Amino acid sequence: MNQIINSSAIQAIVRTDHHDPFQILGAHVAEFKGKKCVAVRAFLPDAERVEVIDIANGMPFKMNRLDDAGFFEAVILDRTSVFAYRLKSYYANGASAEFYDSYAFMPTLGETDQYLFNEGNHHELYEKLGAHIRYMDYYQDKLGGISFAVWGPNAKRVSVVGDFNCWDGRRHVMRSLGNSGIWEIFIPGLQAGQNYKFEVKTQQGHLLEKIDPFAFYAEVRPKTASKIYDISGYDWKDSDWMKSRSHKDWKREPVSIFECHLGSFMRNLEEGNRFMTYRELAPLIADYAKKLGYTHIELLPITEHPLDMSWGYQVTGYFAPTSRFGSPKDFMYFVDYLHQEGLGVLLDWVPAHFPKDAHGLARFDGTALYEHADPRQGEHKDWSTLIFNFGRNEVKNFLISSALFWMDKYHIDGLRVDAVASMLYLDYSRKAGEWIPNQHGGRENLEAIEFLKYLNSICQEKHPGIMNIAEESTAWPGVSKPCSEGGLGFTFKWNMGWMNDTLSYFQKDPIYRRYHHNNLTFPLIYAFHEYFIYVLSHDEVVHGKGNIINKMPGDFWQKFANVRLLFSMMWTMPGKKLLFQGTDFGQWNEWNSNQSLDWHLLEYDSHKGLQRLVSHLNHLYRSEGALHLKDCDSSGFEWINFDDADSSMISWVRKGDNPDDLMVFVANFTPVPRTGYRLGVPREGYYREILNSDSEMYFGSNVGNFGGRWSEKHGWHYRDQSIVIDVPPLALVGFKLSV
Repeated sequence: MNQIINSSAIQAIVRTDHHDPFQILGAHVAEFKGKKCVAVRAFLPDAERVEVIDIANGMPFKMNRLDDAGFFEAVILDRTSVFAYRLKSYYANGASAEFYDSYAFMPTLGETDQYLFNEGNHHELYEKLGAHIRYMDYYQDKLGGISFAVWGPNAKRVSVVGDFNCWDGRRHVMRSLGNSGIWEIFIPGLQAGQNYKFEVKTQQGHLLEKIDPFAFYAEVRPKTASKIYDISGYDWKDSDWMKSRSHKDWKREPVSIFECHLGSFMRNLEEGNRFMTYRELAPLIADYAKKLGYTHIELLPITEHPLDMSWGYQVTGYFAPTSRFGSPKDFMYFVDYLHQEGLGVLLDWVPAHFPKDAHGLARFDGTALYEHADPRQGEHKDWSTLIFNFGRNEVKNFLISSALFWMDKYHIDGLRVDAVASMLYLDYSRKAGEWIPNQHGGRENLEAIEFLKYLNSICQEKHPGIMNIAEESTAWPGVSKPCSEGGLGFTFKWNMGWMNDTLSYFQKDPIYRRYHHNNLTFPLIYAFHEYFIYVLSHDEVVHGKGNIINKMPGDFWQKFANVRLLFSMMWTMPGKKLLFQGTDFGQWNEWNSNQSLDWHLLEYDSHKGLQRLVSHLNHLYRSEGALHLKDCDSSGFEWINFDDADSSMISWVRKGDNPDDLMVFVANFTPVPRTGYRLGVPREGYYREILNSDSEMYFGSNVGNFGGRWSEKHGWHYRDQSIVIDVPPLALVGFKLSV
């Protein structure tokens, strides 16, 4: 028996401890007794015998079994160069299999890919890491199969396991690509649809089964395997939308966002309360959003996650739309459909933290790889999650690549970035001694700051017209200012201060509101320090807070009147808009992510009227330049009277680009009608009533102004002209100047 390989090399393969099995396995030019030959080696557990088949002539060469574990070698003396071959294995049950050898192929990642990844600048990393259908040159043939690549620099060994190899980590041990920390293998003949994971052997010898961080698809929970999926080939039909988007200046455009949770917007009750699919939901959500006049849909995270009750905020798959609602191409259809219906699609994206689930990113290669090792930097105790290490180039590259991926491959129109405040501050939700200061002794997370700046810069550069939105709850300066001006570069920032102050005010009994008038007016002091979105989000309708309508004081009618007033003020103040599902028709119950919204409420005039108001507000907002062109410009807003605390009333002007484009609004926060109320106005003319939240069509009492009022040369509110109007109880009225 001719044998070249030594026993120590055999044992390294058998124990699966060899860092690069390609050095041993496969075909190699060797030397036997001073002469050149070819040695072909294979590690095939459970095989009884194995042959090397010369593809050119079909000649078989017997392989010698050198270890009972299944290590085989053939020393082919009459060959001096490597040739095209297949392996044929025979098993004890009489079965046999003929296949191409994974260890006969060169790496699928080049040095440039590795360099850019380690540098943190591989913007299309999702094309290289993960599982991909590839066609590899093999002598005269082009062989199809799947390439696998994963980052695990501290692993002792990494294997691909799956349905195709009986989940046996000995069969497809990957090669280490040196200092890059990447492990790689190509498996010829493998096709899409197979389940797989990476088996990681730690330096301590422990075996971990990990999902693919770059997987495009996953099994439906509670199963956790990644699935090989080809995301190419979808026939997009949204070219008009994409072309138009690239020229948008969203600060001057109407932006009204419908925040939506796909798992609870609507379920199929006839089939056991099952989730509806992306394809089923697309026309339902599009029709609803169009009917109510929204411009965009914002989806709570649809990135893959193990726990329904996390609402998607505990992400395990940063490149995979959740399989709960269908396949990746089903989600492409969803986005495509909404675009064709004239609606933008925003994704809630979570780069601040990730869960500790054993199959996910946590201690991926047996060490703190994606996270910080020190819990003072690497753990959110409040959320029981881990914090990304933003100082590591490869981690930043992972996240940047994820953000760009959704825009590149799914035509997503922007990201709402979750929990930005937790990224900016090292001491976020931590007591003294529970955090580590930065290099200057401060509390700012300098690495996270640079990450966010780079994220926003590169997204805007590669995808003009997208909008990235920060959920940031502090007074951090310049969140939505350009990076060139020292800002973080977000397009918009959620106005959490407005939301908290305004809801606090509205929850007061009207008799006490005079003492809290500042809550109404204070947000306008800083309204133009950032580019804001006014939000009434999912966070305000959970955890015992009650839904928006249930926060309101008073009887049944007053609750609805208060909500109508709140919405009317929100839509006529400067800033973009966001409203969570169910809020727009006055759902009483707290949001329950496990069931459909209470759609039956729309059988009642009160709820139907509230929904009709939201529709009219959106259409007014979109059609009137004075309400959106200068949302982010202080020249588009002017107080008329902000200090009438005793009457709990405020009034203001909105302006468009044209000096004649003027609208005035008056809000009454008491249940007392204000008849004969004199209001100073900016110009002489007829002021046509274009909005009255007390209209009977909205379930109001129908106190109004009979279409409008002519101004009088009667000085009031420091203005030469004024009008005398009736302001309904718990209502807002708006007038447009006609000249």
